[in-house]
Amino acid sequence: MENNYYDAADLKKFGSIVNFQKQLGEKFFDYYGEVFKDSELTAREKSLIALAVAHAVQCPYCIDAYSSDAFEKGWSEGQMMEAVHVACAIRGGASLVHGVQMMNKVKEIAM
Repeated sequence: MENNYYDAADLKKFGSIVNFQKQLGEKFFDYYGEVFKDSELTAREKSLIALAVAHAVQCPYCIDAYSSDAFEKGWSEGQMMEAVHVACAIRGGASLVHGVQMMNKVKEIAM
C-alpha cells in the first residue's frame, strides 16, 4: 500500500484537535458552528462558498467535506464546478494583480 501524506481517514479525526488544547479547540468549534448556521446567508449557500474556498486554499480535507456537504444540500455538479471556477478566477487574478508590484519594482530598478 502506498504511503501518502494526505489520508482521507484523518478527516474523521478533526474533532480530536481539542486534545492538545481543549479551550481553544472548543472555541474554534463553537465559532465554526455559528458561522455555518442559517443567518444572512443560508447554510446551503455557505456550503457552496466553503467548497470554493476549499479549492482556493487547496485543503483536500475541506474539498472532501464540502463536496459531500454541498451535494447533500442540493447543489448540482454544474453549480459546484462553477463555484470552483470562481475560486480559480479569483486566485488567478490575485496572482496576476501582484504583477503590478513586479512591474513597479522593475521600473524602479531600470531607472
